[in-house]
Amino acid sequence: MNSTRHMEEKNLLLRVKGLKKWFPVKSSLGRTTGYVKAINSVSFDLFEGETFGLVGESGCGKSTTGRSILRLIEPTEGEITYRGKNLLKLKGNELRSIRQEMQMVFQDPHSSLDPKKRIGYSIEEPMIIHGVGTKEQRMRRVFELLRKVGFSEEYYYRFPHELSGGQRQRVGLARALALDPKLIVCDEPVSALDVSIQSQVINLLQEIQAELKLSYLFVAHDLSVVRHIADRVGVMYLGQLVEQAPVEQLFHSPQHPYTKSLLSAVPIPNPKVKRERILLQGDVPSPLHPPSGCVFHPRCPFAIEKCRSVIPQSMEVTQGHHVQCHLYS
Repeated sequence: MNSTRHMEEKNLLLRVKGLKKWFPVKSSLGRTTGYVKAINSVSFDLFEGETFGLVGESGCGKSTTGRSILRLIEPTEGEITYRGKNLLKLKGNELRSIRQEMQMVFQDPHSSLDPKKRIGYSIEEPMIIHGVGTKEQRMRRVFELLRKVGFSEEYYYRFPHELSGGQRQRVGLARALALDPKLIVCDEPVSALDVSIQSQVINLLQEIQAELKLSYLFVAHDLSVVRHIADRVGVMYLGQLVEQAPVEQLFHSPQHPYTKSLLSAVPIPNPKVKRERILLQGDVPSPLHPPSGCVFHPRCPFAIEKCRSVIPQSMEVTQGHHVQCHLYS
């Protein structure tokens, strides 16, 4: 497990502030009738060499956040600052250059690879696109990356269908490393893998992070995986970041009612230890018509009148532990 390091010892790599992504809903006549508020004012920092985990239920906006940061999806509003540069203001060659330092490992290792291309070409392709090196230099680099993720050179000539899911995900990681990035967005990289394979990929991610001093934005819904790999964790609900804290602090002392409910569902590997299960009422509201005030108030057992009308602001309850809840205001 990664130890939590002090903030003052880290250098800020990425700052996300007030990030929004609203998808327009069109009528049959092409008119905009509303917006799906997939991300609604998300803010957090990511420091060099650390892993920031994003957790929450399916559809809460985790993956959209990761893709918006890399501008695979254009954000609606907000600021994304990478090493002091606002990514949303970059265009052309300047954006192309900065993108070499920011890569992504996708959730589905099968669909993220071209089935008609050999593994070697899939890893080499980012270098071709960015004009890096000669053909011989790129081939040597691919062989080096294959060894780094635990493959022999013969895998250069294989096709994706000849590999297992875990092997394909290793290829995805090798491809993400091809341009020597500083930041990798891992979009649920182990959720499609067997549990035994998950641990191998997670360990590989940590080994490579330590060796290359990478920063990860790790998107996941499996809290046990996040606890193992993350330094700090952000909990998302309906497009908003309701709590963020150092990983052990979040697991030992959750503050937001939604975080407490999530953690109460995590099994304890001891049949003699009982945990009080916090069951939430109702379903997750639609991001097309999110609730007024605190988005969690329709399901919150502690909601007060203020929660129904006033949006809570993020507050620091202890050092590095922020929660967006009226109970602490």
